[in-house]
Amino acid sequence: MVEKNGNKENYMVSIIGEQILDGDSDRVEVITAGNYVHKGDRCFIGYKEYDEDNPNRHFNNIIKVEKNLVTINRTGPLSSRLMLEKGRRHQCVYKTPAGDLMIGVYTKTLDNNLGEKGGRLEVSYTLDFNSDLVSENRFIITVEEKNTEV
Repeated sequence: MVEKNGNKENYMVSIIGEQILDGDSDRVEVITAGNYVHKGDRCFIGYKEYDEDNPNRHFNNIIKVEKNLVTINRTGPLSSRLMLEKGRRHQCVYKTPAGDLMIGVYTKTLDNNLGEKGGRLEVSYTLDFNSDLVSENRFIITVEEKNTEV
């Protein structure tokens, strides 16, 4: 198993992502090994996301969850930082090969049920470019301790 800072990835991270774009919907489901840390009123979820077309290429994702704010940092060949705060719109940067894009993110719902040993996070939000709606999005992240019994 991949190790980060000496800690094994002792959690299973399940992600269901849904996007509605121009009336068409798309759904992605991923289950991967990851890290999870619960500190006071904050949680951190870390996992690697591999490129389907190039398995040697991956992105590192760190999700910081606070009471009403979720920050998703993605680093790798392309990077982004997404801020999701219930009832608020934030400007976020997406780095692409063609240059940086500023995208508006409005968080409609944020349901945080993460605790010391994992749990569930559900968020729905919209993305806009130049104030024009681009897509409606929703994700559900479930974090569970790995079964260590052999």
